[in-house]
Amino acid sequence: MFGYDIGISRGVSAMDDFLIKFFPHVYQTKLHAKENNYCKYDNWLLQLFTSSLYISALFASFFASKAATKLGRKITILIASIFFIVGAVLSAVAENKLMLIFGRILFGVGVGFGNETVPLFLTEVAPIQHRGAVNIMFQLFVTIGIFIANFVNYGTSMIHPNGWRMSLGFAAIPAGKSTLVKIRGVSDVEAEYKEIVAACEQAKQVKQHSLKNLLKPASIPPLVIGVLLQVFQQFTGINAIMFYAPVLFQTMGFKANASLLSSVITGIVNVGSTFVSIYLVDKVGRRKLLLQACCQMLISQLAIGTILVTSLLETGTLNRTLATIVVLLVCTYVMSFAWSWGPLGWLIPSETFPLETRTTGFAFAVSTNMLFTSIIAQLFLTMLCTMKAYIFFFFSGWIVVMGLFVYFFLPETKGVPIDSMVERVWMQHPIWKRLF
Repeated sequence: MFGYDIGISRGVSAMDDFLIKFFPHVYQTKLHAKENNYCKYDNWLLQLFTSSLYISALFASFFASKAATKLGRKITILIASIFFIVGAVLSAVAENKLMLIFGRILFGVGVGFGNETVPLFLTEVAPIQHRGAVNIMFQLFVTIGIFIANFVNYGTSMIHPNGWRMSLGFAAIPAGKSTLVKIRGVSDVEAEYKEIVAACEQAKQVKQHSLKNLLKPASIPPLVIGVLLQVFQQFTGINAIMFYAPVLFQTMGFKANASLLSSVITGIVNVGSTFVSIYLVDKVGRRKLLLQACCQMLISQLAIGTILVTSLLETGTLNRTLATIVVLLVCTYVMSFAWSWGPLGWLIPSETFPLETRTTGFAFAVSTNMLFTSIIAQLFLTMLCTMKAYIFFFFSGWIVVMGLFVYFFLPETKGVPIDSMVERVWMQHPIWKRLF
């Protein structure tokens, strides 16, 4: 559902029928033959259509943290499904901006509850040797949601004038079905069952002061890392590309349907590359994937920026060859993100917090992710208008900072039980051990 919304938002915001109904000024600006390539979609209300979901998800994640602790993981996930259904239906039948944005806000509550609970649940139930791969299934289905949304948008863009309603409304179908999903067990669970019972007994002894506990030495390293991973994940520039890929491709000279088709291609790359992460994360570890991706993303971003700075003027388009090269570079960029910063941004915070602060600490990570996602969603088109192609150099600078952070501050957590992180990870790390 999270992935479907990311993909649907970027496609719907580029559909003419949608713009005519809700953002006619943007549509008229888009039609101007000599309009600035980088500024024709710069409209704060259009950006609010995307960012409002993440703002509401930010606040919802803290309520979800309480719900996950008091009501349990499963009920919290079911609550998320209800908000998904209502938000999707309201968005699809919207007749004015208020209904549209309110539907997005409700959908955002579903995102907040789902993103807070699902990664935690997966990490807690997974065997140690497969914990990374199981948790990355979350990101895999995010990418599948994006991929499906790209196909839906490509099809509904040809249905006038209400194709966009179909795109938004289809979100209610998988959300409804998810409420029927049941969790199956396996036969050989005795050892893990005993560990779960012991953890539950330990949890009952924990005083309900998780915010205060977050300031204890054992929680500071995972809190700092969990929050900064979310900041860095967004400042890779990934959501700028994933939200607005059709807009970017239109800026480069692709026609409307061609830009949506290019988004389908990047969606295929996104899904396929996530399988690479599932296969490698418990073999090579978290750090190597993150560092390798920083190098690949940096090269891709610098190359895209260089081509656009030298070849895409404020009016006109790229020639066919350069436009194709840019799409390929976007694919190599998406590829590296999909097997690293995308899934590991959720995995690492979910496995590093101690028991007494796990749900609250992860809520801080989720809310940070939603905060910076909403900032990028709200500001990207304005940044594109102001910075033009140099925006890719802006994100490149952040990728350098991310790589240095991983190299010096992020320990390897592959194969470490989640309740042994303090002794086996933080107290052994050359920097973080100073807190103990």
